[in-house]
Formats: sequence, C-alpha cells, structure tokens
Amino acid sequence: MSWATLRSKHAALRAVFTERSRRLWAASEARALGHGGIGLVERATGISRSTIQRGLRELEGKSRLPPDRTRKVGGGRKRTTVIDPTVLRDLDALVEPTAAGDPASPLRWSNKSVRTLAVALQALGHQVSHTVVAELLHDLGYSLQGNVKTREGRQHPDRDAQFHYIADTVTRAQRQQQPTISVDTKKKELVGDFKNGGRAWRPTGSPTSVRVHDFIIRAPGHGKAIPYGVYDLRRDEGWVSVGIAHDTASFAVNAIRRWWQRMGRPAYPQAHSLVITADAGVSNGARLRLWKWELQRFANRTGLTITVCHFPPGTSKWNRIEHRLFSHIAMNWRGIPLVSLATIVSLIGSTHSRSGLRVRTELDQGRYPDGVTVTDAQMATVRLRRHEFHGDWNYTIAPTVKRQRRSLIH
Repeated sequence: MSWATLRSKHAALRAVFTERSRRLWAASEARALGHGGIGLVERATGISRSTIQRGLRELEGKSRLPPDRTRKVGGGRKRTTVIDPTVLRDLDALVEPTAAGDPASPLRWSNKSVRTLAVALQALGHQVSHTVVAELLHDLGYSLQGNVKTREGRQHPDRDAQFHYIADTVTRAQRQQQPTISVDTKKKELVGDFKNGGRAWRPTGSPTSVRVHDFIIRAPGHGKAIPYGVYDLRRDEGWVSVGIAHDTASFAVNAIRRWWQRMGRPAYPQAHSLVITADAGVSNGARLRLWKWELQRFANRTGLTITVCHFPPGTSKWNRIEHRLFSHIAMNWRGIPLVSLATIVSLIGSTHSRSGLRVRTELDQGRYPDGVTVTDAQMATVRLRRHEFHGDWNYTIAPTVKRQRRSLIH
C-alpha cells in the first residue's frame, strides 16, 4: 500500500475517529503492511509511533480496555484543579467578590469575560488559559446569563384587588353588550431614515442604509410621531391616532372620540355606556384634571356614561393594549425605517394577527398645546362619581344632558 493511499484513507476517516478508534485503525494498517509498516503509517498520517504501538498491544490483547473507555484509568493530562488546587477559590473570588468576602476585588466593576479572568488569574500566579477558565466556571456552577426584569418596586397592597375589580367591571359591561376598550400611548417614534429595531428580509448584502445618529430632523413632515391606541377588548379591533404635537389628554380623548365615530358607534349602535381601562400616568393619568374634563366633554357629545378603571402605578404592562395591539405593530414594522408619517400610518393600518386583529389608523394633525390648566370652575362641571373601591382609580363620568340616540355619532 502506498503512502498516498494511507494518507487519503486517514483524511476520509479523520472526522469520525475517536482517540481509541484512530490508534486501532493505525495499528491495523501497520500490522497489515508488515515490516516497516509502523514507520510508513507514521509518515503518512502524522500519528506518532508510540500511539501506533499502543494500538498494536491492544489488538494483540496485551492491553485490554473496557468498551466504554478510551484510555486506562488515570491516563491523560491531569486536571488543572489537581495541579493547582487554589485556582477555583481564586476564580470564585474574582467572579463573585461580594460572596467571597472580597469587596475590594480589582474586577468588581469590570466586564468579567473569560479572557479578562484568565489575565487576572495569571497575575495571581496561576497558569491558565481562557478556555480553561470557561471550563472551571461551569464546574463552579456559573453560566452566561442576561438581566431578568423581576423587580417591580414597591407594590400597592391593593394591586391584585384592583386587577380583579377591573376584570369584573369589564366582564359585566360585556355581558350587557356595552363597549369596553383599553387605551394607551405607544412609544414615540422618530420620523425619518433612522434605524428601526429588528430585521427584515432583503437581498443578501444590501441592507437598508439609515442615519448613524438619532437626531430629530427639524423639517416639515418629520420630528416625532405619537401613536395613541384604542383597543376593543371584545372585538379584537384597534384604532391608532398618530399625532404630531404633544401627548396630552386632549389628544388622547380625541383619539377615543375618533375611534367611537369610525369603529365604536357602528359596532355598538345600542350602547349607552363605555368602559375604559388605562394606566395611571401620562396623558390618561388618574390624577389629571384635563383628562377628566375632556372625558366629560366627550360624554356630553355622545350621551355615553363613561367608566374609567386605572391600573395601579407600575403595572401598565398588564394593560391589554400593550400585548394585543402595540406588540403586533412593533412586529409588523420591525427592521423598516419610519421615513415618513405616511409610512407610519400605512404600517400601523396593515397590522394584523393570527387571532384576527384588525387595525385602523389616521394622522391627527391637530395642535394640542402642553401645560393646559383646568380651573376649579371647569372641574365643577364634571359629573364625576368615585366608586366605593379606590375612587382615585375607578370613577364614572355621566353626560350633563342625556342626548337623543341619533346624536351618538357626533
């Protein structure tokens, strides 16, 4: 057998060889070649003479190994922890200095990569590489982990009770065939050729080019877009008004009014009340006078009795609109630069889900000044009745004059 044949056979089998099968194959080839076979196999494959000789002893039965072992017990290089018994203690102190009682550790405020840890251990006299450090970390029970959002801060003692109250209020209204909605402002978006999170399918090697810095473009049709959403909890439908001014209570209530005109009134022609669930801050805040005064104006125009239930502070993520409407909008426009207001409106309007979500949207070009003050005299006209349970979160606003059914479209 030629040197080239041996080399090609070894190259073809190298990927499937284990340490044991490799030396047994080399030994069998050397034995088949006879005199000079060991040297020929060594030159053709690079397998050392001592390894081939160990394989020959195994083939001849002079060195028996159990089927599940590659080497004899005790064979191979000793583990780093055996050679250097203190390395684990020092590594644990570097990774978790407070647990090891060493708050002055030089790596306390550093990025603890395996390469950084290896350098620090070498400075302490340990001969280790970054790959050995990774193995030792696993032995100590460490793994790569990100941050987990679990701390919600101080919780209100009536948090869960408020959740139940909201659920009962919504269920009762739905049983009476009355509309129930969830409202909130989605994150403001920069209008222009800015990077948008996520990825979209494009021809290989031709990503969409966007600006390096996210500075607001001071030009007509740009700036910031403010999407305010209204989600119908029963019909799985959404409405989004895209504003260009300020996220005020006047803007929020106007979005609700537009939803009622375009989607709510046709779906609930016999409605006499409306339940709104909202978080407790920003444009629909529980303490915001302008929000309540604007709702009174809306109630007067439509004849609807409006009940508002706010989620406790710090729990806005439980508001249904967040994961029933806004999450689908974010998925629909991922990786697509929001280059214009028209693009934003089109992308929101084309949002859908497997559950049948339907979304309508429009651009609200109204100017809503910030810092509007509602006087005591104006607040005195608000027919607000606080509920017995947490009247600061739950209240009902009745129309001043009960209007005719036909006026509900206004």
